[in-house]
Amino acid sequence: MSASLSVSVVTYDPDLLVLAETLGTLAASLGHARQAGSLDQAEVTVVDNGPGDRMAAVLAEMLRHDFEPPLGARLRTGHGNIGYGRGNNLALLASGADFHLVLNPDVALAADAIHEALRYMAAHPGTAILAPEARDAQGRPLFLCKRYPSVLDLLLRGFVPAALRGWFRARLDRYEMRDLPRTAAASGVPLLSGSFMFCRRAPVAALGGFAQAFFLYFEDFDLSLRAAERGTLAFVPAVRIVHRGGHTARKGPRHVLRFARSAVTFFNRHGWRWL
Repeated sequence: MSASLSVSVVTYDPDLLVLAETLGTLAASLGHARQAGSLDQAEVTVVDNGPGDRMAAVLAEMLRHDFEPPLGARLRTGHGNIGYGRGNNLALLASGADFHLVLNPDVALAADAIHEALRYMAAHPGTAILAPEARDAQGRPLFLCKRYPSVLDLLLRGFVPAALRGWFRARLDRYEMRDLPRTAAASGVPLLSGSFMFCRRAPVAALGGFAQAFFLYFEDFDLSLRAAERGTLAFVPAVRIVHRGGHTARKGPRHVLRFARSAVTFFNRHGWRWL
């Protein structure tokens, strides 16, 4: 039985070469799923958060290049920088699809990623959101599943030099769930990264999608905890991606401040753990 899927990609002053790879691999993966019979309809929405309106024409042309019927694509623009979560909500809450994929603009999908995600969701109807097997551009494993963090975990992972992080390796390995087997699917994961969240749309939309209290950072953790009340969260290594992003501490003081503010909002909502 085939399903319908909506996809949202929120951009802000994107690297156009990286975004082109994201859209190209997304289109290929959607096409593969249609050919395999797991996908019926799909619509991709690129949400242009700015800056200004100078990117709109470029983004529109990229969509025309990569997506042709029956794969629909549209551009949402002109609303300004409303943040990552609210940008994704523009597509997620307006969709009537069976599933919704939240996708970063710097993620490349394996050709069978969408098909494998749909296969898993069909076989596990209690799953609300799944996370993929992720690698960075050099092929090193990334750990998108997390346990509930403490303030110390976040400081160590994001801001302590690598040479010193080795002293806390066991602690950080536990936070990043490095004990999770990477060769078999696992359910009951506490927290998932927002770079690729394959959602069963109805229960996530019933929650209102991402909380508007978060402009950037921690909206994924907040949604994970709320979605876990409607279904399970899963890690599915058969769904494979390459993610080129991350490294908040290297993005400058503005991003660090946003990270800190969102962390305070998250802990105020869900409970503080210092150590």
